[in-house]
Amino acid sequence: MFSEMDTPAVLVDLDIAEANIARFQEHCDAHGLKLRPHIKTHKLPMLAKRQIEAGAVGITCQKISEAEAMISEGGIDDVLITYNIVGSQKLSRLRALAQKVRLSVVADNTTTISGLSATFAQAATPLCVLVECDTGGKRCGVTTPLAAAKLATEINEMAGIKFGGLMTYPPVGQEAAVQAWLSEAKALIEAKGIAVPVISNGGSPGMWQAHDVPMATEYRIGTYVYNDRSLQERGVCTWDDCALSVLVTVISVPTNDRAVFDAGTKVLTSDLLGLDGHGHVLGCPDIKVAGLSEEHGILTAEVINLKVGDRLRIIPNHVCVVSNMVDEVQLIRGDTALGAHPVVARGKVC
Repeated sequence: MFSEMDTPAVLVDLDIAEANIARFQEHCDAHGLKLRPHIKTHKLPMLAKRQIEAGAVGITCQKISEAEAMISEGGIDDVLITYNIVGSQKLSRLRALAQKVRLSVVADNTTTISGLSATFAQAATPLCVLVECDTGGKRCGVTTPLAAAKLATEINEMAGIKFGGLMTYPPVGQEAAVQAWLSEAKALIEAKGIAVPVISNGGSPGMWQAHDVPMATEYRIGTYVYNDRSLQERGVCTWDDCALSVLVTVISVPTNDRAVFDAGTKVLTSDLLGLDGHGHVLGCPDIKVAGLSEEHGILTAEVINLKVGDRLRIIPNHVCVVSNMVDEVQLIRGDTALGAHPVVARGKVC
């Protein structure tokens, strides 16, 4: 398959990606949830537009440069940046971005909201700021509902910004605890006479339980558009739902139980996510992706049954990082190659 394509190549099957988009949009629609997909997985304005056409209310970005890249081709006008924005250069770019799209950001501390306030104090429209809440995921976020209410009050009292609601990246499988945390925070904020218009929840590992946090008004999700080995191992998807694979060529078979292919950490990444091995070889469940160096991948099996020149497709452990590794992906539909497509937001980390 794709015998003329140079390797390693990152393949994106649009039939599968579009089916993934439609399936989860239908799930959100059925449960009255707005969907705001995270573009860090695909980094392609083309796919972001398809997500919006399917019914998404806007997109989520992690960095300002991602948002700038995603709106460069038009058609995207509602962006949430789920990251504390700190520093004069970033704040200046954020102000410029707000003049082009409907923009919201998150914050979990007074220093961040003070910088946002100073930047937007003279803006015609205040910047919408959601309080990021640590409901158990232990990343960023205020750690108690009381702290969320306190920060919401501070935002409400500052020039140039307005309180837009609550945002969380939840721990997997803890929907009841997340619901209780957010309910308490919302009640405390409303008791101060402040409305809580948006409660943004999300993460691909818990996607099919999104409706089990009914406090949430929207759900953010990224990996679902492609899926990967980590989600398959969790039972979130099947191999047939994985839209991105890495096409590789066997370049050496040193022993009857070991082979080497032409991609390493610079394509597949070193992410293990608690898994054994570095990916899944489609159609070869007995073969393990046992190791990676920068440019080489090691396959092992009791009997490898491969020869130099053989081509394989590997589902990565963590697909989001793979998108950021390459300048372009090869679009396909089943067995039909459509051609190369630039990863527009690749390397946008500021």
